[in-house]
Amino acid sequence: MRYNEKELQALSRQPAEMAAELGMRGPKKGSVAKRRLVKLVVNFLFYFRPDEAEPLGALLLERCIVAQEEPGGFSISFVEDLSRKYHFECCSQEQCQEWMEALRRARNEIRKMTGKDPLEQFGISEEARFQLNSLPTTHGRTACIGSQLDVLD
Repeated sequence: MRYNEKELQALSRQPAEMAAELGMRGPKKGSVAKRRLVKLVVNFLFYFRPDEAEPLGALLLERCIVAQEEPGGFSISFVEDLSRKYHFECCSQEQCQEWMEALRRARNEIRKMTGKDPLEQFGISEEARFQLNSLPTTHGRTACIGSQLDVLD
């Protein structure tokens, strides 16, 4: 699918199904979590600097795997390149579960619109797409985003 910059910017201004400031870490090795405003609009996850109106980027939520990484955190990786993984840190386990459920609904919307599961062609099971494994708490990190960012910066 191709989108131009103006189309994406216009879409990013639409009402979001869900939006919050989260810690976000990109796929580059050694990247640290940064505070980002994250907005789910249809099947795009836009991310912004908290004080800016234009998005820094967007993740198209097709052919992706959402997994719980640690209590209060989840990741999104892509089937084409599993090493391209984005990590998100929430303020609580409840907020993390809300985000994971909203991402599930976004994928289901694609299924309703197209009549097909976007990952069906890759033979990826529902369980693999939305892993809810409980991982042990990482020592030295707290559940609230502000504290996590202070530790990581």
